[in-house]
Amino acid sequence: MSILPGLRSIKLRSALTAFVAGIVATTTFGVSPAVADPSAVTLPPAGAQWDYQIGRPNGAYTPSSDVQIVSRDRQSAPAPGLYNICYVNAYQAQPNETWDSSLLLHDANGNVVVDTQWNEPLLDITTAAKRTAIMDVVGPWIDGCASSGFDAVEPDNYDSYERSQGLITTSNAEAFMSLLVARAHSHNLAIAQKNTLALAPDRQALGLDFAVVEECGAYTECADYVGYFGNNIVDVEYTDTGMANVCDSYAGTLSIVRRDVLVTAPGSDTYVYGTCS
Repeated sequence: MSILPGLRSIKLRSALTAFVAGIVATTTFGVSPAVADPSAVTLPPAGAQWDYQIGRPNGAYTPSSDVQIVSRDRQSAPAPGLYNICYVNAYQAQPNETWDSSLLLHDANGNVVVDTQWNEPLLDITTAAKRTAIMDVVGPWIDGCASSGFDAVEPDNYDSYERSQGLITTSNAEAFMSLLVARAHSHNLAIAQKNTLALAPDRQALGLDFAVVEECGAYTECADYVGYFGNNIVDVEYTDTGMANVCDSYAGTLSIVRRDVLVTAPGSDTYVYGTCS
């Protein structure tokens, strides 16, 4: 769990902060996140160059020499010598994954609710029992991130409630996130909030350590994320306009990269990689 910089050197205050955050999480979300030793959870270096390599199945490639942070799919190996973030699609099912139908979200007509942009069925996190059953699948993925040598976890689609036809609530999303935080922190992995600005006010109570953000420059949301996460933000932009916006205000402060929306590897016709410099 992140501790405010001014309190890091004061052990008593750090312990009190963690204790209070645990009470808040238990009261609000029903599960208290595991509190890792702050010295054991390492955050990405602020303002460092990074690369977003989450494409399946061949999204990983040798990063440029200036890159210090890389995010890769959980099925890829970490990049040697860099800060590695493990991408896990935690709230939706990949099109090629096989899930028990009872763990997929169904509408009133019995149809599976799908994120049509990516053809990904939504996972049904509406009850504690289903969240526990889904963690029986997703939890070992996080364990695998740790055993592979990743430094952090990026659980994607925290905002699946927005595509759920009103069937998933924000409380459901946060309750499941508390389970993901506990699992990551049990391995001393940092854990990121992926997008979902509306839930950022609860990030400390949940124990989220940093943010992975898509297009905060394009949607003029960077200042809002900074208000909640400080400089502990890695941002990917998919348009020249968004890249220019974020670079104008945050070059050297946040970690920023320009990528193509399909996050392809070099050699692809759509491959794009760019920096603020």
